[in-house]
Amino acid sequence: MVSKQRYKVLEGGPAPLDESWWEAVLAEDEAQYTSPPAKTTPDGQVSSPYSPAHNQAKDMESVDWDRAIDLYEKDQAIELTVNGHNRGGLLVNGKGLQGFVPISHLIEMPAEKADPEEWLDNYIGQALWLKIIECDPERGRVVFSERAALAEPGSRNELLENLKPGDCIFGTVTNITDFGVFVDLGGVEGLIHVSEISWGRVRHPSDVVQLGEQLEVHVIHVDQERARVALSLKRLFPNPWETAQERYFPGQIIEATVTSIVPFGAFARLEEGLDGLIHVSEICPDDTVTKPADILREGQRVRVRVLHVDGSRQRLGLSMRVEERN
Repeated sequence: MVSKQRYKVLEGGPAPLDESWWEAVLAEDEAQYTSPPAKTTPDGQVSSPYSPAHNQAKDMESVDWDRAIDLYEKDQAIELTVNGHNRGGLLVNGKGLQGFVPISHLIEMPAEKADPEEWLDNYIGQALWLKIIECDPERGRVVFSERAALAEPGSRNELLENLKPGDCIFGTVTNITDFGVFVDLGGVEGLIHVSEISWGRVRHPSDVVQLGEQLEVHVIHVDQERARVALSLKRLFPNPWETAQERYFPGQIIEATVTSIVPFGAFARLEEGLDGLIHVSEICPDDTVTKPADILREGQRVRVRVLHVDGSRQRLGLSMRVEERN
């Protein structure tokens, strides 16, 4: 509920939204919709995959779009029956509606080592209270959420009307992907793109956040029409790159922590948000070039010499050759 959220406006306007974020989201959605056929239903019938590209005309004819749009606009819940699933979630139908419930929008989540296919089998034949979170007649697409149905009717619309760029709000992590983190804000799910998780280098979002974790997030952009909210974690804190050149300079010797090892070198952190690159040619004290993994390990503390600092481009060059070469 909006009344339970805490808002505050941060100084300074947010950067323009990078639309590639949403391209990644849509690509993820399409993968869910084009999964292999669903499991057999209790009555012995095999449910076909719910996909805009698969029997789209038939799907559109079987959906009462006037009702679907009305439920979506009013943000009302409806009870539907699970009649199958694919690798991305559940297939539901009933009362002139049919659609898809992404696994991340279920109230319960499978255990870490559980087989998602077997876990989703348990839902076949169950009735779930759901809300429509996406309704697209042109693409023959209806997406439902059990998690959103926990919020009172109209809460999504109220939240979207009240949220503004620069606000801060608390939410719950519902899904973690390679490109970012989805956060339930109380009827609306927002996205923290991987580039907005930290001012420093993030190898994978799961290294920073966990499923079910409560987070305070910064709102970058709100699209009321498409019910999309872009979020940030790093903008809750000052950008350390803006003052990096005041604290670090070429020739300076300092300790750093190795955060990741790559074929061309290793990244080491001077402070939270400031990760520099130690190129493979700068790892050994002599002219030997070797594999970084043979010399370094993640978490290792090393003495490094600052080669260059470029705060505007967020670039920091480091060397383990502490003594400068002639």
